[in-house]
Amino acid sequence: MKENPTQSLSGIPVLLGCLGLGAVGAYAFLGGVASESGASVVVAILAGALAFFGLSGLYKIEPNQAAVLSLFGKYVGTVKDNGLRWNNPLYAKRKVSQRIRNFESGKLKVNELDGSPIEIAAVIVWQVVDSAEAVYNVDDYETFVHIQSESALRAMATSYPYDQHEDGQLSLRSHAAEISLHLQQELQDRLADAGVNVIDARISHLAYAPEIAHAMLQRQQANAVIAARTRIVAGAVGMVEMALAELQKNGVVQLDEERKAHMVSNLLVVLCGDRGAQPIVNAGSLY
Repeated sequence: MKENPTQSLSGIPVLLGCLGLGAVGAYAFLGGVASESGASVVVAILAGALAFFGLSGLYKIEPNQAAVLSLFGKYVGTVKDNGLRWNNPLYAKRKVSQRIRNFESGKLKVNELDGSPIEIAAVIVWQVVDSAEAVYNVDDYETFVHIQSESALRAMATSYPYDQHEDGQLSLRSHAAEISLHLQQELQDRLADAGVNVIDARISHLAYAPEIAHAMLQRQQANAVIAARTRIVAGAVGMVEMALAELQKNGVVQLDEERKAHMVSNLLVVLCGDRGAQPIVNAGSLY
């Protein structure tokens, strides 16, 4: 089922014609009653019925709106001309909005790739691009969009971990652009048969489930501390190597292996400690 554009008549001339025909019928009816002419009364009734029948074919279409026409269950075509329009009064007319719409899904509780329960929600921006598919391929396209959006969001959330555990790994928290693109493509595949185009899809809420939120926060803090300590130690080792190399290069002092180990230990304590070191000045001997 694909959208088939069809023609319609401007409603203003038809409206004026029907009103004129109705006025003629009313005049003929009054004249027939006054003259007791049965033929005039019959003509007046027919004119009134024809005017009423013509008026029933009028309908209004607003900008970014389409009217899907059908005749006794058979699809006739779609009208997108704005304003007051007229078609066969026997046509059934169903209006479909083609404006850009958006909604935010409810907070869904799902298990991410590692099995941890999380809460996730998304904002979906969508638009009907094929009115015939939206009307005839699904029962209620708005409900269809909402249900399929939640289903796609659940499927996407189970495909990625919440946090990035190794370099190059995609995660829900660290790769928002890639995750949004995946969600948009997943939605587009599900909603294509309903004549809907998904313009954008982005995560609006992402958090661990309340029952594990505290534990996950402690794990994140531990990972951050480990990463910081690793960087500090790497920098401290480099500084110690540089200090020993400069001392030997300039011949400031000659250190044996034991004194080098002692100096390295002291420098690492100073560089890696959380607090400022309290040095002890030795003024009595070389060591």
